[in-house]
Amino acid sequence: MDYASGRLARLRARGDARPAPAEALLAALPTPLLVVDEEGIILDTNAAAETLLNLSRSAIIGMGIDDATGHHLRTMPSETPFVAYDLEVLLPGQRHLRSDLLAAPLPDWPGWRVVALHAYPSAAPIARRAGGNLAAAGAAALLAHEIKNPLSGIRGAAQLLEANADEDSRALTRLIRDEVDRVAALIDRMEGFTDKRPLELEPQNIHAILEHARSVAMRGFGENIVFKEIYDPSLPPILGHRDSLVQVVINLLKNAAEALGEEGGSVTLTTAYRHGMRMVTDGGDGRRQLPIEVCVIDDGPGAPPELAEHLFDPFVSSKRDGRGLGLALVEKLVADQGGIVEYAREGQPERTVFRLMLPRAPRK
Repeated sequence: MDYASGRLARLRARGDARPAPAEALLAALPTPLLVVDEEGIILDTNAAAETLLNLSRSAIIGMGIDDATGHHLRTMPSETPFVAYDLEVLLPGQRHLRSDLLAAPLPDWPGWRVVALHAYPSAAPIARRAGGNLAAAGAAALLAHEIKNPLSGIRGAAQLLEANADEDSRALTRLIRDEVDRVAALIDRMEGFTDKRPLELEPQNIHAILEHARSVAMRGFGENIVFKEIYDPSLPPILGHRDSLVQVVINLLKNAAEALGEEGGSVTLTTAYRHGMRMVTDGGDGRRQLPIEVCVIDDGPGAPPELAEHLFDPFVSSKRDGRGLGLALVEKLVADQGGIVEYAREGQPERTVFRLMLPRAPRK
């Protein structure tokens, strides 16, 4: 028996034995935790959950999870982890709270789960959207017609320049033509936010999409930005619509550039695979898996707290000359592909994070 094991055994043998280190760590975690059995009965909890529910541990143990949170777990898988975002949680005493709910199985106890609640602090709200916003329909329809006319002129000018340009300049004119064609196709599809035609989703290399969007940004609005990439090269293809995803990333990069201002700064693009990340669907079956994470992170000041929960609403902008349509379009395009987008302020010092959670392409 090694020293650590022997000391632990001696402590447990004492009448005033302290909790095992793992138990002490769980008890001290700031995240509210609930241990729930296969019937949905709470068997144990920690101090953070006592604070959140405003009940003592003895009062919580024996409650049903639906009595504690307003949600039962019977329709959600018990054998795999899952995450439900942006729930309206009903706490004891009829207190309402917006929270993410995460659940993970306990392998040695079939049907048992550990449930964690990540509440949204009122001082630092998180804006997260998974559905289209129909309120922007009228504005988008009006803008679409006006945008098409100058686009044709831009494309024609690029063709004229390309005829007499050297090879280096032709690369830029081809980029202009490609971007004009992409935007024109996007407008054809989305005369308004009410367009209900399904996107043709295909396997896509997310890193190729990010590189194209970064290239567009560097040659335009992002010339004062230092771009950093932290990519997971082993990511599988995502299931998505290329042009729409390019538009999403460009909009987020432009938003970051405007937040950083004329002095510029750094913008970091990251990708990662998040095992067990799921989204509860409208039917509540929790089966939509969104394991591909893409983040656009900037050093800007972020949105004012009073606007943070409304960033994806049309005509909401913290910029003096902003129109408040860029992020509404981002929400629409991401939701059309079965994904979600969220905004948060994270890290020390705090940075602005726009996070996309996207589905992976089916395995062949």
